[in-house]
Amino acid sequence: MSISKAEAKQLLERMIFDDTQPKEWVEDVWGLSPMLGDSAAKLLEAFEALIECCSDEKLDNLIKIYYQEYLEIKSQER
Repeated sequence: MSISKAEAKQLLERMIFDDTQPKEWVEDVWGLSPMLGDSAAKLLEAFEALIECCSDEKLDNLIKIYYQEYLEIKSQER
C-alpha cells in the first residue's frame, strides 16, 4: 500500500523531530547556538526540497525502510 507524499513527509518529520514542529526545532537549535541554528535551518530547507523532488515510489520505499526501524526503537524505549 502506497502512501501520499504528504503522509510520507509527516511520518519522516515525526521520526526526525519527534513531537516538535520542524520550524520550532530550528528555533530551539538557533537559541542554543546561532551557528548550529543556521545549519539546522539549511538542513530543514534541504529536507523539504528532497521531499518535493523525490518520487512517490522512492518516498514510499524510504518510509518502509526507516519507519519499521523507528517503531522497533520506540518499542524498546518503553
